[in-house]
Amino acid sequence: MMTRKEIQRKARRLAKAEREQERRPGLRSTVPFDVYIRRNWPLYTMILPGFVILLLFNYLPMYGLVMAFQDFRPVLGFTGSDWAGLRHFDRIINDPLFHRAFRNNVILGIYQLFISFPAPLLFALLLNEIRHNKYKRTIQTVSYMPFFLSTVIIIGLLRDMLSYSGGAVNILLDWLGFARIDFFMRADLFRGIFISVGLWSSIGFGSILYLAAIAGVNPELYESARIDGGNRLQMARYITIPGIMPTFVILFILNIGTLLNNDWNTILLMYNPAIYSTADVVGTYVFRIGIEGFGHQSYAAAVGLSMSLISITLLSIANFIARRVGETSLW
Repeated sequence: MMTRKEIQRKARRLAKAEREQERRPGLRSTVPFDVYIRRNWPLYTMILPGFVILLLFNYLPMYGLVMAFQDFRPVLGFTGSDWAGLRHFDRIINDPLFHRAFRNNVILGIYQLFISFPAPLLFALLLNEIRHNKYKRTIQTVSYMPFFLSTVIIIGLLRDMLSYSGGAVNILLDWLGFARIDFFMRADLFRGIFISVGLWSSIGFGSILYLAAIAGVNPELYESARIDGGNRLQMARYITIPGIMPTFVILFILNIGTLLNNDWNTILLMYNPAIYSTADVVGTYVFRIGIEGFGHQSYAAAVGLSMSLISITLLSIANFIARRVGETSLW
């Protein structure tokens, strides 16, 4: 058993090691692991439920990717199904339906990248210029509300508004003397409707991060600019935008990583066989062949795995370019 003096010496030694670590954060801590855990166990207890949920619902299901290399049969399970090697990946290369879905994925991703992604930034810049606080809060509240509506409700309202027989838009067109339009049966109109729905439901909530970044810009810079005679446009261009650029770069990299992961749940509620040529994306294609098409689970898993690998590659490339060009990156 340690004496009182030995305990005091050990405590002083640990305290000294911690102070040394604070002065030199690049060095590894010399505090024993068991001592560190005993001191911080409340914090680890708080994150334990989140870690368990992450493990159960995000990491353990990844074992199911083995289906991509099998002729999976539910009755045989993962261990009893025959191995197929890379046959399902060869099928992806020669599948014209996958090529169509992938092309639609890329087109919608580019639309979102150049329209939906910068829209919250522009909206935040405009909100930042409003000086009437009550009016500003009202606009913020109205713009945030659609984000909290269920996708099913949003698409249901959209179908009622654009209905061919009794929709408000077609009634207005008929009253103005124009021909009615069956919006949900026109493949050429789908992409515009999809992007518009995404903008309406997410632009307000997406601007929160940019507004927080703008709030962190040093106000003394604006005061100096006013003294020098700078107007609002110049302050936004030379102070606000450079100040929030790190936030923009991080969100841009993350957006590149999800470029091919369109909101296929919304598309699934909107589309029908008449508009598959522009509306069918990889997510809906996987749903059809993996859920509705019995016996194609392995092929669906191979498609999903391929898309994940492509997304990781795009994310890594975007992060590499951002790190080389500027000082902001994910890793």
